[in-house]
Amino acid sequence: MPERLAEMLLDLWTPLIILWITLPPCIYMAPMNQSQVLMSGSPLELNSLGEEQRILNRSKRGWVWNQMFVLEEFSGPEPILVGRLHTDLDPGSKKIKYILSGDGAGTIFQINDVTGDIHAIKRLDREEKAEYTLTAQAVDWETSKPLEPPSEFIIKVQDINDNAPEFLNGPYHATVPEMSILGTSVTNVTATDADDPVYGNSAKLVYSILEGQPYFSIEPETAIIKTALPNMDREAKEEYLVVIQAKDMGGHSGGLSGTTTLTVTLTDVNDNPPKFAQSLYHFSVPEDVVLGTAIGRVKANDQDIGENAQSSYDIIDGDGTALFEITSDAQAQDGIIRLRKPLDFETKKSYTLKVEAANIHIDPRFSGRGPFKDTATVKIVVEDADEPPVFSSPTYLLEVHENAALNSVIGQVTARDPDITSSPIRFSIDRHTDLERQFNINADDGKITLATPLDRELSVWHNITIIATEIRNHSQISRVPVAIKVLDVNDNAPEFASEYEAFLCENGKPGQVIQTVSAMDKDDPKNGHYFLYSLLPEMVNNPNFTIKKNEDNSLSILAKHNGFNRQKQEVYLLPIIISDSGNPPLSSTSTLTIRVCGCSNDGVVQSCNVEAYVLPIGLSMGALIAILACIILLLVIVVLFVTLRRHKNEPLIIKDDEDVRENIIRYDDEGGGEEDTEAFDIATLQNPDGINGFLPRKDIKPDLQFMPRLQKRVARRNITRCCLKRKTVENHAFNELRDQDQKRK
Repeated sequence: MPERLAEMLLDLWTPLIILWITLPPCIYMAPMNQSQVLMSGSPLELNSLGEEQRILNRSKRGWVWNQMFVLEEFSGPEPILVGRLHTDLDPGSKKIKYILSGDGAGTIFQINDVTGDIHAIKRLDREEKAEYTLTAQAVDWETSKPLEPPSEFIIKVQDINDNAPEFLNGPYHATVPEMSILGTSVTNVTATDADDPVYGNSAKLVYSILEGQPYFSIEPETAIIKTALPNMDREAKEEYLVVIQAKDMGGHSGGLSGTTTLTVTLTDVNDNPPKFAQSLYHFSVPEDVVLGTAIGRVKANDQDIGENAQSSYDIIDGDGTALFEITSDAQAQDGIIRLRKPLDFETKKSYTLKVEAANIHIDPRFSGRGPFKDTATVKIVVEDADEPPVFSSPTYLLEVHENAALNSVIGQVTARDPDITSSPIRFSIDRHTDLERQFNINADDGKITLATPLDRELSVWHNITIIATEIRNHSQISRVPVAIKVLDVNDNAPEFASEYEAFLCENGKPGQVIQTVSAMDKDDPKNGHYFLYSLLPEMVNNPNFTIKKNEDNSLSILAKHNGFNRQKQEVYLLPIIISDSGNPPLSSTSTLTIRVCGCSNDGVVQSCNVEAYVLPIGLSMGALIAILACIILLLVIVVLFVTLRRHKNEPLIIKDDEDVRENIIRYDDEGGGEEDTEAFDIATLQNPDGINGFLPRKDIKPDLQFMPRLQKRVARRNITRCCLKRKTVENHAFNELRDQDQKRK
């Protein structure tokens, strides 16, 4: 209570003290008397007044000030007045000049050389520098000679609450045993505050839980986390997420806060007894069965895990304790009943056993919860000496791959009738041990086949019982347990171990690890998992990110450059291909979301915005618009080009009064002879007006017959078009027309 009262008084007087320090009238003080000057260490001078007489005089000291303070992070329109220097040697005639030197003199602190006022001209940060040592001196204004020795003084930067608490080691993980009592200590967390721990409550932290109640509580001052509920059961819930807050200013309003997470996992304790799946088991055994033969198996299930689930089996009562024994199978966690002594059907036809399953490791703290054991009744029927079939093995162990085809043979059991008059054997499966009917057996040869698909990830072992029955006497049967182990095949592609989301600082450095991810695979290869990571083929030369495989089978994502900008792009989606080492290997693509965030100088994420962006495209919206505009422009150019080509191929229009011969172009090269004339009828050129009579060529069948009613203008146009196509024809035509023209003249 006295400590709390002292804190309240300190909070009340702190603003008044700060105001008293910063006001200029409070800085100036009256001249010190002689004793004060001596105590402050003023220099003494010995003046000689004579050879035999020495008089001790003091050099009068005129500096008057107290230790100065200035608030950090202060910013205003004018420089802040820190304090005032004054000497009583100054008569007020402005003949004294004040000089300031030392830490920050001229750059951070500025002095008025006339009045002695000291101002802070920059914002100060106590976390960068807490105090400044300066030297002041008064000199003559005209001669600049010192009027007295220089003196040092300190300007302290007074702290304000400008730093929030931080959990440097978070997020945290801790474990606590289940069924712990109330108040059991789980762990403690620690936050740091860069503010001054001595002055005020800026660095006084108070801890609280924002999420995780009512399961856990926290000590406000020590940050020790304890259980707030007794007897939390792992079998009901195994993992808890606790959000912890640290707030400065002693937790008062206006303080700054920081949060972290703590994952608490409940560890298993032996608080559950074993329980038999059924209370009564039935087994049959022939009277001449071999000693040590397994008659049957019983199993008690336990909700605990690990060594807490291990049980031992014993026969505690019954009329066959001397004839039978039960052993524990540590691998299958069941009990195997075996024959110790020979049986006699005529003496006793059946036996009843009471079997007990008890935990091996018992926690005495929970002994009051009841006996950690369970019992079941086992009835064993002895069969007649007409000996039943005898299997070739007392037990069978079969292995089958989980991708085995339906109706494929996974193994075979064999049995024989030991009697002289041997009877054929018929095999069957005890459906009580194969309720889902996953297996079939050939009744004649004992070959076991697969009836339904197997999945190793669901169940590795299948324990069934095969029955061999004599056909002549159906009462003569034998049973043999068959353990079927499902072998793993690579039928599950690897994927991310969890949903990862990475945060990239805008001010990050090239080569900086953004996120480390790991993969998981439901398969279980013999040599362990080995994953291969790669980017999509179209993203191998990704300009922004690269990947690096770690020795622990994980993957690190690194930034290739700096200068990421949230305003240009806020979210990147990085598809990663994960392949396993199976035969054949399987792979899947998992996408990592990378958000560009604004961070502080020490890399703490401050703000992130969300905008989906598919990284494989690698283009911004502006670039996509530019590409689309280019595509549209290309399409327009193609359309214009096609249009021009069409206009260019239009037939030449010849006026009616023009001579056809004027449109024939002369070439100096010679034609190709008769071969060139086969493609065109020269008669048309010799008689242009003959088109009205429509004289078709005899050697070539035209594809399209024109009607004689075509006008003369169309004929001339066709003639001109043909002449332009074939240079050799034009030469021949020109020569023919020229000769005719000369003859006419």
